Amino acid sequence: MPNLMPVGDVALLATDLAPHFDATPFCEGGFYGARTKRFGSLLKRSRHAPAFIQHPQILEMAQAVLGPWCDTIQLNLAQALELHPGALPQFPHRDQDMWGGQTGEIEYLINVMWPFTDYRADNGTTLIWPNSHAANALTPEPPEKPVAVECSPGSAIVFLGSTLHGAGGNQSSDVRRGMIVSYCLGWLKPYENQWLVYPPEVARTFAPSLAALVGYQQHRPNLGNYEGQCPSILLGEQRLDHLGAIDALRPDQAAALEEFLEDQRRLRVASSDG
Repeated sequence: MPNLMPVGDVALLATDLAPHFDATPFCEGGFYGARTKRFGSLLKRSRHAPAFIQHPQILEMAQAVLGPWCDTIQLNLAQALELHPGALPQFPHRDQDMWGGQTGEIEYLINVMWPFTDYRADNGTTLIWPNSHAANALTPEPPEKPVAVECSPGSAIVFLGSTLHGAGGNQSSDVRRGMIVSYCLGWLKPYENQWLVYPPEVARTFAPSLAALVGYQQHRPNLGNYEGQCPSILLGEQRLDHLGAIDALRPDQAAALEEFLEDQRRLRVASSDG
């Protein structure tokens, strides 16, 4: 997706994160890569990160893709990554495999790669296997060869969690820097433990919509609550040791519950009249 963000805004975010790249050690393990650096907590590290994470067009796409399978979507991760010269190609994978649920029909997440430097075939840009998503994720071999998706800062690479992909090898003398942001179904355990990364004293500084995206909202019915209430209560000034639980139901559940309760009321009235 070309020209989603001004190049100047990308530069401001990259400048904020530069000292963190310098301070972060290389990864360990063959999947992350010994010539790769990664770190999260980006909403604490740069005031420019929310504009990317809450990009309206990206959120609209994420909601369209994931909305049929959940009540609310959530931030799965926001991670900066740096691929150094000599990095080997990454093991081809599908991010949906983090979870052990049904595949081939449900989409669990959507990924967005935001380049800070040019992403080129020679410096290890993301490799995408076309037509490897959705039901084709069940086939043992992808139907097509991978495509090295090249793009520049300001643009983004967007793909489904069911898509086979991986970083290419960095055969250049340049460091490739960027950020990956992904959104997943609100009832899944996210890659990045958002409540530990952004505890209430941090999330209290976020816009309400951003706090909700990182987990300070309930997923109906009643999932992810705090003492039976929406966890957003932790972001207010009032502190209560004892709270009364409040239903958080989907409209269809609320309608079914009301029908049940009405039947019970009628039975009680009939019983008292008898």
